[in-house]
Amino acid sequence: MLAKRTSGAGLVLALLTAAAFSTSGSFARSLTDAGWSPGAAVAARISAAALMLAVPAIVSLRGRWHILRRNATIVAIYGLVAVAGCQVCFFNAIQSLPVGVALLLEYLGTVLVVGWMWMRHHQRPSRLTVAGSVVAIVGLVCVLDLLGSRRLDAVGVLWGLLAAVGLAVFFVLSSRVDGFLPPIAMASAGMTVGALTLLGVGALGVVPMRDSFGSVEFAGHRTSWLVPVLGLSLVAAAIAYVTGISAARILGPKLASFVGLTEVVFAVLFAWALLGEVPTGIQLAGGVLIVAGIALVRLDELRSTDDVEAALDASPELESAPA
Repeated sequence: MLAKRTSGAGLVLALLTAAAFSTSGSFARSLTDAGWSPGAAVAARISAAALMLAVPAIVSLRGRWHILRRNATIVAIYGLVAVAGCQVCFFNAIQSLPVGVALLLEYLGTVLVVGWMWMRHHQRPSRLTVAGSVVAIVGLVCVLDLLGSRRLDAVGVLWGLLAAVGLAVFFVLSSRVDGFLPPIAMASAGMTVGALTLLGVGALGVVPMRDSFGSVEFAGHRTSWLVPVLGLSLVAAAIAYVTGISAARILGPKLASFVGLTEVVFAVLFAWALLGEVPTGIQLAGGVLIVAGIALVRLDELRSTDDVEAALDASPELESAPA
């Protein structure tokens, strides 16, 4: 019973993560429309979030710096691939692909997670997981409204697939890292690595860094550029990464990645509320399919848990030897 309550908390955290990540499109659009390059927007997002989390992360470690040191390799990979790499690849993908297609390619990372769990941990996907995957991907196509999109650019597709790898790494590493390393410390350290990397490649001219510090258009109003930057860094980065790590530790990478698909549903809803973009009927139907796909994967997880508990109950208990 306690495990199921904990799992329920994990689902809430995963949905909060998806909702937080989904705001990034609305915040970022106001910056890019004002002349910011994608690299500059991502660098500002990660750098500010790392600063916001620095003090809470230090407090959470309570002087146990050895925990961070022994996880240095995983944290470095997390920061380079799951934070900086994933975002840069996605923003490069949308330079030559429709945003919907780029999102679809990125969220193929859920399939990569299932494949990784099969190859690395011998967790062969059951029929329920396969069915849930198909239903969720069909729902994703509907929500993104991809029908009639233009011919795809091969380079853009490659960037989108690399973003999928970054997303898969995010879920896998978030779930497997040392349980003694607080999620807030891992998020802060990872974003620090990602920010320093982006600023470094930006200084070398590898990634264009253009910004503008005038007023921007956001939610139908002219406002300071600080508003979307704070939204990106606090909501779509600091909160999203901390809750995402916590959710993946509770749910495991497979279920957490499927719940993450609801990000596109939340993104449509936020675009409706903030930008006045009313969702179509097929998008609403797609949202229902995504939820159905997640439910199938969740049902598979619960069935597996019940099977394990039944096996434990059926096994004979060891008795103490007589004195």
